[in-house]
Amino acid sequence: MGGIFLGIDIGSTTVKVVVLDSNRRLLDWRYVRSRGRPRQALLEAVDELADVIGDATILGLGLSGSGGGPVADLIGGTHVNELVAQTRAIGAYHPEARTVIEIGGQDSKLLSVRWDPSSQQMLLEDFAMNALCAAGTGAFLDQQAERLGVAIDQEYARLALTSTNPARIAGRCTVFAKSDMIHLQQVGTPLPDILMGVCLAMARNFTTVIGKGKRFVPPILFQGGVAYNAAVTRAFETVLKVPPGSIIVPEYH
Repeated sequence: MGGIFLGIDIGSTTVKVVVLDSNRRLLDWRYVRSRGRPRQALLEAVDELADVIGDATILGLGLSGSGGGPVADLIGGTHVNELVAQTRAIGAYHPEARTVIEIGGQDSKLLSVRWDPSSQQMLLEDFAMNALCAAGTGAFLDQQAERLGVAIDQEYARLALTSTNPARIAGRCTVFAKSDMIHLQQVGTPLPDILMGVCLAMARNFTTVIGKGKRFVPPILFQGGVAYNAAVTRAFETVLKVPPGSIIVPEYH
């Protein structure tokens, strides 16, 4: 095999690795939870991709994410600001996008972007990020799922999407959310309604705290690990009052 490119993102809760050929076509990828050991998770992910990487020449190595900088210093790669990396990727795969919702393990971002025909590049016009509190992020969703005894990967969305009367839950604080959920369980609220209520709380928190009155101009893109959860996508469609199926979730979000 000829030369390859490696892309590594080390976030707060997950590690992502992609392998591309010399024409920048995706050959394989891994997405793993780091569980507090990001470097070990990275080694395991790369080891799983050993057959794909083989003895190929690495033409380029790019790293992003909150933990990407220190690792770049160790292995000699180039660390790229994740806002820059995301904007470049959006331009390559979804140049039609105007608004980007991104929710990871402990970070969430709102990006306003615009395709510039003259330079053939996606421009980042504005952005907002969450504060230090993890309320309204993937960690928040994980906590609530664990409290309710629901598997976050597949079971959560499947159950939440069957809700007929979503519960009202506070989304700005995990302590208040826990109190609401305990009360809802005590009064016999159906589990799907609680689960969907958490998703709606996340969406409301994002639009009011991070959005802060900003316009969510369509087409809207949803990125980050939380985009795996179809119930959260549905919640954003409800809160933003856009038609079902109109929020774009990229294949490799």
